[in-house]
Amino acid sequence: MKQTILIAAALSLLATAASAQSMLETVKERGRLICGSSQGTPGFGAPDDNGYWRGLDIDTCRAVAVAVLDDKDAVDFVPLSGQQRIPALQTGEIDMLPRTMTWTLQRDANGINFTTPNYYEFTGFMMPKSLGITEVTGMTGASVCVQTGSTTEVVVNDVSAKNDLDLKPIVFDNTSAARQAFFSGRCDALITDAGALASVRATMSDKPDDYVIFPATDYADALTPAVRAGDDQWMDIVTWSIQALIAAEAFGLNKDNVEEALKSEDPRIRRFLGTDPGNGSALGLTDDFAYRIVKQIGNYSEVFDRNVGKDSPLNLERGRNALFTDGGLMFPLAFQ
Repeated sequence: MKQTILIAAALSLLATAASAQSMLETVKERGRLICGSSQGTPGFGAPDDNGYWRGLDIDTCRAVAVAVLDDKDAVDFVPLSGQQRIPALQTGEIDMLPRTMTWTLQRDANGINFTTPNYYEFTGFMMPKSLGITEVTGMTGASVCVQTGSTTEVVVNDVSAKNDLDLKPIVFDNTSAARQAFFSGRCDALITDAGALASVRATMSDKPDDYVIFPATDYADALTPAVRAGDDQWMDIVTWSIQALIAAEAFGLNKDNVEEALKSEDPRIRRFLGTDPGNGSALGLTDDFAYRIVKQIGNYSEVFDRNVGKDSPLNLERGRNALFTDGGLMFPLAFQ
């Protein structure tokens, strides 16, 4: 009898799972994509003076909105702290999380799935130049402002132990509090991704040149948008929407020339743009989803340059975020 009950319960759960609405269906029915965002990191995710969200992570989310809803503005952004971001994804408060989050084993095994990296970066320290410290080995006894719920908590402890530095972490619940504490002099150093440090230095200090940024470790991290575990189709849609930006750059396609490229005889470009069918339908999308992403968002180079690169106040070099053909780590997967 007990076995019969267990079998019936299992069959009931399977039936419930089978009838559950997919993420793609949910987003289409809602007509909006909901993305987690930072609490304000210009270049990566922040509203401009008119309240319009901009940034590299923001454009990553908009690319998915284009793929699914054909509208880069059909997105709602939810600002989240480091502690809030993963629970918000796990509980369904947001549909995807493109918020400067490092791909780690324990996060990957904790009910979320990472898609494909949209930015590679090292963790850095920022300190006032007046302290005369330009590398980790000179930080003995320094206090460090750090946000709880981030990998930087682990990095501070690792760096301190490895180099016998006796660093003193001062932990804050959100990024804004950590940054304000640093600039008010409460901490000797601020730790986070180097790109975010460059953003903070450029936007929160009246004298950006008074601060120096240097690597906390010799390692680079893959900052990767994530989705909730359990919906492989949605993970594939987000993955290949991001990949469309990277592949477009590799193909030499951009917002200005992608329409003309519809006439291309190159089989790879034809498959990428959907002129030859199959790719979009494999994901549950229209075959021209990549074409529409490039037309509305651009390629990865355009996204990088306008948000954090040469056309932005941050003026960051491509570095690790260049295509693999240029010595970087951005590698387009095969659209076939």
